[in-house]
Amino acid sequence: MKQVTPFLMFQDGNAEEAMNFYTSLIEDSEITSISRFGSEGPGEEGKVFQATFSLKGQEFMCFDSFIKHNFSFTPSFSVFLTCDTEEELDELFEKLSEGGEVLMPLDNYGFSQKFGWVNDRFGISWQINLP
Repeated sequence: MKQVTPFLMFQDGNAEEAMNFYTSLIEDSEITSISRFGSEGPGEEGKVFQATFSLKGQEFMCFDSFIKHNFSFTPSFSVFLTCDTEEELDELFEKLSEGGEVLMPLDNYGFSQKFGWVNDRFGISWQINLP
């Protein structure tokens, strides 16, 4: 085995928008490759056929699914962010929850100084922690 990489399937054609959003929020992050569907398909021309991006060194893959499924993202799989400061945590929580859903509001739940859990506007689940 060469590596293990989380893979995100976007069903609404917004993989590139999500990657740009995530890499803009988290320092030391970048889109590392992107290929698109052409006019021959099978997906919509210009949408993401396959892309990779990294968030703080963690690589992810994603694409815009051209097949509609009866499932999407679930909070049982989430991205866990460990923050350095309360200000960083508050800013990430605010930006990631815009247009999304707060699953656990920011609070001290006894296992860290401050913690929150959100589904962002793309459906990805984030746990944000200040140890």
